[in-house]
Amino acid sequence: METIYLYHTNDLHSHLSQWPKIVHYLEHQKQYHSSNREQALFFDLGDHADRVHPVTEATSGRGNVELLNDSPIQYATIGNNEGITFSKEGLDRLYEQAKFRVILSNLYDQDGKRPSWAEQRKVHTLNNGVRLGFIGLTAAFYPFYEKLGWSIEHPLANLERELPKLQKQADTIIVLSHLGFFMDEQIAEDFDVDVILGAHTHHRLDPAPTMKGTLITQTGKLGTDVGKVELSFSNKQLVRASGSLIPITASAADSHKALQTYTRLQVETLDTLAEEVGTSDERLEISWTHPSAFSSFVVEHLREWCGVDMAMMHSGLLLASLREGSITRRDLHHICPHPVNPAVVTLSGQQLIEAVHRSFTERMIHLPLKGYGFRGIQLGVMVFAGMEVGYEFDEVNGYNVTHITKQGERIVPELEYNVAVPDMLTFGTLYPEVAASTNKQYFMPELLRDVIAWAFTSKTNEQ
Repeated sequence: METIYLYHTNDLHSHLSQWPKIVHYLEHQKQYHSSNREQALFFDLGDHADRVHPVTEATSGRGNVELLNDSPIQYATIGNNEGITFSKEGLDRLYEQAKFRVILSNLYDQDGKRPSWAEQRKVHTLNNGVRLGFIGLTAAFYPFYEKLGWSIEHPLANLERELPKLQKQADTIIVLSHLGFFMDEQIAEDFDVDVILGAHTHHRLDPAPTMKGTLITQTGKLGTDVGKVELSFSNKQLVRASGSLIPITASAADSHKALQTYTRLQVETLDTLAEEVGTSDERLEISWTHPSAFSSFVVEHLREWCGVDMAMMHSGLLLASLREGSITRRDLHHICPHPVNPAVVTLSGQQLIEAVHRSFTERMIHLPLKGYGFRGIQLGVMVFAGMEVGYEFDEVNGYNVTHITKQGERIVPELEYNVAVPDMLTFGTLYPEVAASTNKQYFMPELLRDVIAWAFTSKTNEQ
């Protein structure tokens, strides 16, 4: 019986200070297995890049690829942070210098062609003749991919069509999944695959569970762990599969090469993000607990940029006040690092009223949101443009919304209103009233900080 080893990472989210430590561990394991004449393979399952980090922002993710090149990683798939936070041109260029193979089956150009930088599936033949078949799948964020110029296929429909082709070529099937644990469970339930190397939902699976004969793995997020899978074969048949997590602590040693690359990228980033985007005549203060000059400025320009009469956003999207004088890309990235796009939603008056009332609860104002693209500390108070919201506050009962008007007229529950919002308000259960809208328009690839840059650029040009 022979055992091979798979090492996998996922959802680093540009926690790049951790990457040299991960690389050191992977390099050590590669050397260890080689010295013992054992075979080891290395994978990344996506969301390595996150524009919250200045290096990722300044290099459009290509710095992440450089760092992956410095590691033993051989195969990767993409996550939604690679897929929908860069422009189509940016994603097409992202892997130009990659020394690893990108495996991705369910993404196409809108003319039906496959991206040149990705392989739909791959067969890796081991020294013992066992053929490992890889197929990569990423979460189908339909409106975002379509807006960017891509065509994304439902991963299960793609797998149903493509898996039989791979099964004819391979002895053991391994899915490189950026779909999340719950869809991975569905794949294990409905498809004949052996291993799912998972990502996306940040589950920390230790030990890795087995469902209907399929091993499902995932390592959490931010590089706190590396996944290790052991596959044992007898006569080319997989007879045992297990998975565990290896903690990568803050005191772990760094890879010298990866640390050098990261240090160089940080220096280069300072120059890139030093580009001036405009000037401010005054200091704009931010508060997360009450409307302030900066949040009011941004929500008004969000409304104007989106071309509608009304806008609303949480003040917690702005992490710091803005100083007077020259404004650089670095300033705006520091203040608004979130990969959040502008959007316009059509809401009934009743939906708008409910959303406004929800926003004035203590829970929403102080919510330490994780996910939906939010990279801040707390949501903060909601601020508005093109509409007037009156409220009272007392220490016992908190906020009480007294009226909501547009141009002095009360919002009519039966009428429809177009409202500019950060796209995070349209997702999931954060604001069910907004998520329920059947008319949502997303603006891409622009992020909220691009709208702020536009506000100051246009203001500077007018002077």
